Amino acid sequence: MKRQLILEDGTVFIGKAFGSSTEKIGEVVFNTGMTGYQEILSDPSYCGQIVTLTYPLIGNYGINRDDFESIHPAIAGMVVKEVAELPSNWRSELTLDEFLKQKGIPGISGIDTRKLTRIIRNHGTLKGIICGLNHKSENIIEQMKATVLPVNQVKQVSTKTAYRNPGRGYRVVLVDYGMKQGILRDLNDRGFDVIVVPHNTTAEEVLNLHPDGIMLSNGPGDPVDVTCAIQMIKEIQGKVPLFGICLGHQLFALANGCETEKMKFGHRGSNHPVKDLRTGKVALTSQNHGYTVNVDSVQGTDLEVTHLALNDETIEGLKHKTYPAFTVQYHPEASPGPEDANYLFDEFYKMIEAHAVKGEVLCQNVRI
Repeated sequence: MKRQLILEDGTVFIGKAFGSSTEKIGEVVFNTGMTGYQEILSDPSYCGQIVTLTYPLIGNYGINRDDFESIHPAIAGMVVKEVAELPSNWRSELTLDEFLKQKGIPGISGIDTRKLTRIIRNHGTLKGIICGLNHKSENIIEQMKATVLPVNQVKQVSTKTAYRNPGRGYRVVLVDYGMKQGILRDLNDRGFDVIVVPHNTTAEEVLNLHPDGIMLSNGPGDPVDVTCAIQMIKEIQGKVPLFGICLGHQLFALANGCETEKMKFGHRGSNHPVKDLRTGKVALTSQNHGYTVNVDSVQGTDLEVTHLALNDETIEGLKHKTYPAFTVQYHPEASPGPEDANYLFDEFYKMIEAHAVKGEVLCQNVRI
């Protein structure tokens, strides 16, 4: 069955339908990763977006039970050059087509994904719709132009209630703005006693959990829309060691007087080189973000830049000059991608350990 992808600039791609027969409007973006499509489609940071995968063959190792980054994918749609109908992998339980049907996610294959990627690179991200051939593109384009995309993505994907992932070590409160499971896994691997809380949890509520450290997770959308988080960070930094990832990094910057801005087409892939300015070492990183911290806005604040992207020199890491707090724009937990930057979780552990020894945070054996 045929299906079409229509962009708001009037471009129409006609291809083959796979996945759900639903019709979805979303922001069309692209990801350059060669593998990891299961982690990509289940990453909450893609909430409301139609993701184009630039690698030409997707679905060749199927869908398995282990590689999800969330239980309920929030992606709006998937665009690929070719979708594998007969996956080959001992862990495979479903085809990509079967899984997308289960989750109500439409897909389109057989289009020129290179052309689509060039359009996005030249013009920036665009609104698009995956729909049937029975729709006239002129009508759809007018509809898309009049459509305002949601700005409450964090609320959609964040947990609604707090829950505990127990461990025997230091306690970390993980604020869920659209958390990938990989972050929780890396905290668990280091023995942390983790309490995951909703995005709108107040500073007082966080401190009442007696944390030894605070983790700010990744998430979707424009960071300036998450005003409750910015206020919480202002009130909590300096009291407990803090580590932020992706959206958490941007929110930390906003809370300290910096500004963020929308990128032309963002960073989405698993081979982005980032330089650690403290050591001079370069790590290949997994990234998924459409906003960045404005470089000039950092001047005059209490923050200093610790990491830079080598491709475009955008800010990839910050630390507070006084408080025990640091953040990165990329994903040290990978999922998918290389784990070069996994050492940052160890730095977080050492930071908590150092401040616990000094008595600057609650002792690790104080529990509720």
